[in-house]
Amino acid sequence: SGVGIAPRPGEAPPDEHDPDVAVEPDRQTVAEIEEALATAVEEEQREALRPRFRDRMAKARGLLSGYFGSVLSRSNIDEATWEDLEEALIRADVGVLTTTTVLDDLRAEVARKGITEPEVLLAQLKGDLKARLTTGDHELSYSPGAPNVWLFVGVNGVGKTTTIAKVARIQEADGRSVVLAAGDTFRAAAAEQLMAWSDRVDAEVVRGAEGGDPSSVIFDAVQRAAARGTDLVLADTAGRLHTKVNLMEELRKVRRVAERPPGRVTEVLLVLDATTGQNGLTQAAQFTEAVEVTGVVLTKLDGSAKGGIVLAIQSELGIPVKLVGLGETIDDLVAFDPEEFVEALFSS
Repeated sequence: SGVGIAPRPGEAPPDEHDPDVAVEPDRQTVAEIEEALATAVEEEQREALRPRFRDRMAKARGLLSGYFGSVLSRSNIDEATWEDLEEALIRADVGVLTTTTVLDDLRAEVARKGITEPEVLLAQLKGDLKARLTTGDHELSYSPGAPNVWLFVGVNGVGKTTTIAKVARIQEADGRSVVLAAGDTFRAAAAEQLMAWSDRVDAEVVRGAEGGDPSSVIFDAVQRAAARGTDLVLADTAGRLHTKVNLMEELRKVRRVAERPPGRVTEVLLVLDATTGQNGLTQAAQFTEAVEVTGVVLTKLDGSAKGGIVLAIQSELGIPVKLVGLGETIDDLVAFDPEEFVEALFSS
């Protein structure tokens, strides 16, 4: 309880429940309030600095705005309208299959609701795209208790190692402790790159011999995390071309080993470069077959006009996009927000 005001001699002690009596809060309460305020201010500052989809997706928006402008320039909905929408979606890399599904469903809605105005049609399309993207869990999965292992998979050159460092930064800001596992033992620079990042994110790196067994590196990292009570192991993996059968076998083994107690694999995140377009869909299908991908990290979305790949991955493979890269800096990796993403595509 609080430390009250000392009574004068002969006076009754003040009643702490009397609203007119000032009671000093104890030091612990003051410290808790100050800490809560500091945390709130820090979160507000982080939110203010967070890159916005609308600000960073100018290329994708620029591609679509011409087609949407053409649709809006007409007084009614005709076949040319549907051709504009089809070309817009395909050029944005939504893919033929998903584009066909989206537009077939949209035609049915237009007929059912008796929509005749182009602006109402675009509003309906926007709503449909949001609905498609909000299915699935876009949150990163974490289970308290045993060390959680998040495996990062993907071909070389997509920004896997950099992404791991950025995720470490996010998780540490959220109060979780992290160990990094340099599981890409086949690429000489990978472990060095992770070591260089580790100083900036204040996380230990577990590494093995160059060309060594990736599974043993990740196993050692899990053991280290368990011994120290660390929450998360973020594991890099090899990324030689996805056409190599032996790479997929290696990744299957890595996942099996990472699942051994005390470890628990709660995320397998496929890192894709947004500028690769439909090739990303092929990669996603192959990696999913090998290691059951749970989510996608889409890098370089700010530099791509092909953001539609997000829709294709979600629609055709049922894999949610969980994080997106909207720039080069360590703070430019953000949680994927379906509403904000679609609004950015449609904003003028």
